Parts: sequence; C-alpha cells; structure tokens
Amino acid sequence: MRILGVILVIAGVLMLFSNSISFTTKEKVIDAGPIQVSADKERTLDWPQYAGGIVAAAGIALMIFAKKK
Repeated sequence: MRILGVILVIAGVLMLFSNSISFTTKEKVIDAGPIQVSADKERTLDWPQYAGGIVAAAGIALMIFAKKK
C-alpha cells in the first residue's frame, strides 16, 4: 500500500501544476470496403486544480496508515 501511496502523491503533485493532458487518437472517417480514411483527433482531459490536492492527500493518508510489515 505504501507504493500506491507514493504513486498517488506524485500524481497529485503533477496534477497541481498541470490542469490538463492532451493526447491524439486515430479515428476512422470513412470505411467503404477497400477504401479507409482515418484522421488524427486531438483530445484534452481537464480536471480542477483541487483534484490534485485531494489525490496527494489520499496518497499521504495511505502512506501514514499503511500497515508496517
């Protein structure tokens, strides 16, 4: 559980400094037998800035309350 906590803290800090992620997907526009046309479409995933704080706090809580072996 500590590893998951560390991952959540890192992801939360990155989310605090960046408000979105952009990525590109390929989509088929035309699929008519042997003719196929595809296009690149840029997509953006946005989140509120406080979400990064919540994720980081959850990671810290996991690290604190994880059972020690």
